[in-house]
Amino acid sequence: LGAAAVLSMASCSQAQSSSGAQSAETVASSGAQSAKTAESGAQTSVDQIKSSGTVVMSTNAEFEPFEYKDGNKIIGIDVDIANAIAQKLGGVKLKINDVAFDSLTMELQTGKCNFVAAGMTITPDKQKNVDFSDPYFDATQSIIVLKGSPIQSRTGLNGKKVGVQQGTTGDTYCTNEKGTNDIKVGEVKRFNKGADAISDLMNGRIDAVVIDDFPAQKFVSKHPEKLVKLKDALTVEHYAIAVKKGDKAMLDVVNSVLKELKSSGKLDKIVQNYKSSLEGE
Repeated sequence: LGAAAVLSMASCSQAQSSSGAQSAETVASSGAQSAKTAESGAQTSVDQIKSSGTVVMSTNAEFEPFEYKDGNKIIGIDVDIANAIAQKLGGVKLKINDVAFDSLTMELQTGKCNFVAAGMTITPDKQKNVDFSDPYFDATQSIIVLKGSPIQSRTGLNGKKVGVQQGTTGDTYCTNEKGTNDIKVGEVKRFNKGADAISDLMNGRIDAVVIDDFPAQKFVSKHPEKLVKLKDALTVEHYAIAVKKGDKAMLDVVNSVLKELKSSGKLDKIVQNYKSSLEGE
């Protein structure tokens, strides 16, 4: 009986050990499966966009012809590109946030949008906070003055009061904090809208406006009797679309769309369409 009891207890102990090992193995297996499921189920920004049915673009709709208002609608080169991105994402709805230019980076960082398309120039400072797509447009900064102005070249800006759109390349150039430019503006006056800078120029409150060449052409075409754009260009820069830092999924989609638009010739047609409107063709 004693031997039988010992044998029975040993068998029970072995059974319990086996059961415990199986339980531990089951838990480990379950944990591994859960981890695998969680990993495979992690949604990218693109997955979330497709699930929601909406992709959000932030811009500053004061930058004709790249983004501007036509009645209650925002249109322009960047909007046409954004619509192509929405189509690439499966035909989702495009929502546009219209904010101040110097708030655009924060829009990405706080998750208020999926990408920024706003005639934004690639700069080392901006690259610290966002990821940029491949460039899609090369631009220059131009100088607008009143007809008859003594300012006839870039060096004529020395000591003058110059208007710029806040947070733009023109702002950076005229502020010249690093002292690397060949001009020394007397005072930089910043505006949220390029149109407001032009208004101050025409009313004699500033001496010149420095702004991207395309909108400069538009402003001059609207007021040919008062304004002139100087031939002297200040900088050459590259526009790109910005996404949140580290958002590779969204960046890949944007670059894919830009590549398709370039190779098909559609991007050139989009730009030419708006350029023609600038020239009044």
